Amino acid sequence: MTVFKRIMLAEDDEDDKWIFTEIMKKLTANRNIHFDVVDNGVQILHALENTPKLPDLVILDQNMPQLNGKETLKLIKKNDRFNHIPVVIYSTYNDSRLSNECFDIGATQIITKPDTFEGFREMIEMLVQKYCNS
Repeated sequence: MTVFKRIMLAEDDEDDKWIFTEIMKKLTANRNIHFDVVDNGVQILHALENTPKLPDLVILDQNMPQLNGKETLKLIKKNDRFNHIPVVIYSTYNDSRLSNECFDIGATQIITKPDTFEGFREMIEMLVQKYCNS
């Protein structure tokens, strides 16, 4: 049986989802990494509840409708089945108060959202290297 890693992203911005997906296609072409993307925190919680293979990493955009990244993080960390999953929050704004609150809740990492395709590629490569190499 092939062991694979899984990354899940909650992101409501269509352009950012496209960028993530394009970069992940290239990064995962020769690796056993599955990448799933949903539109918001409600959908990622539903996906987590209904999957037999939990992800090795969850990436949450902070600014999403219905449940923002911090609210979604709280719900993930309150659930005994999910609370061990590393969660990265990424946001357009570098806000130290938000960062401190997210770390207190259990975020593994807080990242400022890149503003270029190259910046996204570097960020995603770093995340794959850090959370999916083992």
